[in-house]
Amino acid sequence: MPQFFLNKRLIILLVSLIFLVALIGFSLKERDDLTWPEQFVKDTTGFVQSIFYRPAHVVAGFFDNVGYLKDTYEENKVLRARLEEYALLETKVQKLEQENEEFREVIGELDSLSDFEPKPATVIGRNPDQWVEQITLNKGKQNGVEKDMAVITSGGLIGKIKQANAFTSTVQLLSSLDPKNRISAYIQGEEDIFGLIEGYDEEKGALLLKRIPHQAEVKEGETVLSSGLGGVFPEGLMIGEVTEVVADEYGLTQMAYVKPAADFYDINHVMIVKRTLISEEESGEASEEGGSE
Repeated sequence: MPQFFLNKRLIILLVSLIFLVALIGFSLKERDDLTWPEQFVKDTTGFVQSIFYRPAHVVAGFFDNVGYLKDTYEENKVLRARLEEYALLETKVQKLEQENEEFREVIGELDSLSDFEPKPATVIGRNPDQWVEQITLNKGKQNGVEKDMAVITSGGLIGKIKQANAFTSTVQLLSSLDPKNRISAYIQGEEDIFGLIEGYDEEKGALLLKRIPHQAEVKEGETVLSSGLGGVFPEGLMIGEVTEVVADEYGLTQMAYVKPAADFYDINHVMIVKRTLISEEESGEASEEGGSE
């Protein structure tokens, strides 16, 4: 007998290989019923796979969720940044629209005026202790601003340039308590009645129109406008309306309380009104008036 067949290990290995090949060949056939060894192998394999599959699936799902959460977080950061930019842009747009609307309203007040050059300006300073006295604008001599020019809002006349610097200017409001602050004005009616805006009653919140002739018939609700007699201010700038008329302390003239058309407490954007043409006659009147405008 050959030596090959005497080796038990080789015989066992050969038999195992033959059995395995036969089993594989038998398993490859299409059959509805499996033998018990095949069922045992399949069940064992499936059980082992299920043991390793579930933890692996859980771990893979965990890392997928972490990646998803990270992506979501980054997307939310981008969206929040864009929302903040949008909110800021919306605020800027609203502010610009408001400024444009205010300037359009002010320009509308100037449509009826001739020989005057309007200069838009913005309030950049206001002292809380002098809130009804003066404001500071962002336009000065470099922009053609000069002393005593009229300053208006969409409501009407609010004051005049008290001091012009190179790049800024100070406006003295009509509500200023300075006794030297005077504006020529008239009450519009069947017959115009002239006087001077001199002073402000803080308690009543009204301008004081003084030096009204004692015989003049002034009615409540009548409109008060700038007269333009000084040659510096335009004629017809809205000042306010009469709320009350009283005689002065000597009974020689009358005084009217005038409710301002403009809001002196809320001023943001204004127009500085520069007169471009002044006749010699008007210049003489301005000199004679002695700075009432």
